[in-house]
Amino acid sequence: MTGASALDARYAGRRVLITGGIGFIGSNLAIRLVQLGAKVLLVDSMLPAYGADLANIEPVRDKVRVNYSDIRDAHSLAYLVQQEDVIFSLAGQVSHQESMQDPMTDLEINCAAQLSLLECCRQHNPAARIVFASTRQIYGRPKTLPVAEDHPLEPVDVNGINNLAAEMYYTLYHQVHGIPTVSLRLTNTYGPRMDLRSPAKGFAGVFIRQALAGETIRVFGDGDQRRDFNHVEDVVDALLRAGQQDDLVGRVYNLGHPEPRSLNEFVACLSALTGCRHEFVPFPPDAKRIDIGDYYGDFSRFAKATGWSPAMDLETGLADTVEWFRNRDR
Repeated sequence: MTGASALDARYAGRRVLITGGIGFIGSNLAIRLVQLGAKVLLVDSMLPAYGADLANIEPVRDKVRVNYSDIRDAHSLAYLVQQEDVIFSLAGQVSHQESMQDPMTDLEINCAAQLSLLECCRQHNPAARIVFASTRQIYGRPKTLPVAEDHPLEPVDVNGINNLAAEMYYTLYHQVHGIPTVSLRLTNTYGPRMDLRSPAKGFAGVFIRQALAGETIRVFGDGDQRRDFNHVEDVVDALLRAGQQDDLVGRVYNLGHPEPRSLNEFVACLSALTGCRHEFVPFPPDAKRIDIGDYYGDFSRFAKATGWSPAMDLETGLADTVEWFRNRDR
């Protein structure tokens, strides 16, 4: 049995709660956990703006428990965390632009609700392992590349600030209260079940939607900005490792990909798959103010600790994503 397989086997019979469990990453994680024999509880507010879609969990709908609750509701959260072995905190407001337009909602979901979850666990289930989905946005504009975990933390938007504060709460509650927490700083995640409806959740979903619809993709700037892209299957694999490997507790880790690609390369992959066209347009002022330029992360700390490395390259991952959405629409 491989190291990863041995780790996966530890989820059999375990009680696992996923906040945001009917959204993009949460639903993919839920499907994998069911396959591993876990007892899965999905908590989701089902607010359309945040990507929840019951079709996401159709393959396992009769094998998971679902609770329609907002993570901002501390009373229900206090009840739900009891008895759970592992909690994946994936619910969040992920739009950088929307965080600037509605900062209070971002604060409530990405920061205050995370502190509330920690308090509920401290009072009712302090032994639960909590894996928090943080973001590379906390670094702001990179000063050096690739970006390692010791890079200065200088967020350029409200979303980054609130996620940074939340991440610090998770670390603090481990240090002071002994709650076993791990934070993973996610980068550009894409794949089946991602929310293609929102125009403000990052360019990947927008580009994929435009390509599938036969629309012209609008690339801001010159398209030479580089990013690292993780297929959701690789992110699920990382989350599973973080949820079970004891020596990760109390730390934060980058995810990333060894082959950063430009937006132009991303569009070229989509064009090869769909025949889509693209055009270059000036950055809208509100987007330009919070754009971070090139970003790709150094994930060697997590790789060394866990053996994790992304298995999916961009061409294969986008082909898988396009095929999934085409089959869903048939």
